Amino acid sequence: MDAFYASVEVLDFPELQGLPVVVGGMSERGVVSAASYEARRFGVHSAMSAVVARRRCPECLFRPVRMARYQEVSAQVMAIFRDFTPLVEQISVDEAFLDVTGCERLLGDAEFIAGEIRARVRREVGLTVSAGIAGCKLVAKIASDENKPDGVTVVPLGGEAGFLAPLPIKRLWGVGNKTIPALDLMGVKTIGDLRRFSLEILERKFGKQGRHMYYCARGIDLRDVEPVNRMKSIGNEETFHRDLLDKREIVKELLFLTTKVAERLRRKGVAGKTISLKVKYHDFCSVTRSITLKQPTNDSRKIHRLIVDLIPKTLIGVKPVRLAGLSVSNLVSDGSPRQLSLFTSKSDAGDQHQLLRAIDAINDKYGSFTVKPGPLVGGRWP
Repeated sequence: MDAFYASVEVLDFPELQGLPVVVGGMSERGVVSAASYEARRFGVHSAMSAVVARRRCPECLFRPVRMARYQEVSAQVMAIFRDFTPLVEQISVDEAFLDVTGCERLLGDAEFIAGEIRARVRREVGLTVSAGIAGCKLVAKIASDENKPDGVTVVPLGGEAGFLAPLPIKRLWGVGNKTIPALDLMGVKTIGDLRRFSLEILERKFGKQGRHMYYCARGIDLRDVEPVNRMKSIGNEETFHRDLLDKREIVKELLFLTTKVAERLRRKGVAGKTISLKVKYHDFCSVTRSITLKQPTNDSRKIHRLIVDLIPKTLIGVKPVRLAGLSVSNLVSDGSPRQLSLFTSKSDAGDQHQLLRAIDAINDKYGSFTVKPGPLVGGRWP
């Protein structure tokens, strides 16, 4: 999808059409989640600090992140994709791989199918989508960014290496800020430059990553499109308006985040075994502390207790905290069989599950956080 979050904002608020729109970064300490193409002309991009974005484009209109709305639109788009092929691997809220092998006789060639998909998304959803067409996932992904917005790039079979050769090396998957300086010393500026080096040399220099880069530079990617994209984790984090030193205040912020994460777990029908706490201090140093349970959970009270138990393993209360967050991973279906505790009856567990479902139903009907933990009543929380 093209500038997805920002495009949804323009879709819902047409008065924003043609203006530089930024999603996220509502506070001076926030970061940009997405920027419209009008804002990108000023050098504003995702992951940029709000301060820098405002400096580069004082005219930018900042909008809050509305993740529930973006997920709703995403579901509409993905449903259109699945009308053309069941082999859809969604890799983010606004991006997916589609394998249309074997669809030619029924639907036409890949380029025609891409055109039909783009037309339907524009007609039924009101947004634009760009497509990359190639014989493997790596090249299709890179090609999809070539003619944005609202474009199509076709890389014919056998032309993968030639297509990749002139592109900057940073466009290659697996090449990040730590790798680029080392490649620069080797005289590697483009993906084609990397092909001068043998597999042996790249493995000796970069290990497994060197092997990965060797094959990617040649457009070789043997991964299949996987229709079932299993979630790895669900989490949330927050950059505070000011650095926090008061441990009680941070615990309350974590309770708010825990409540949101647990609700998302239940909406997705999953529970998790690994609970992680992330803390970023005022000096931008970050730590993550985790605990893994024998039995999965999506109970906000239990998750919050575990998060609080992890706090002594950090410097919360000692060093000012800029950001805090939590995630739940090692996910399983909420309907998976579980071993009950020796001291917990089946009826107790069932009662707690029914209580959580009742709370979710009330919040669905009357708005998020209509029912919420007592410590969050009367504060800045919803």
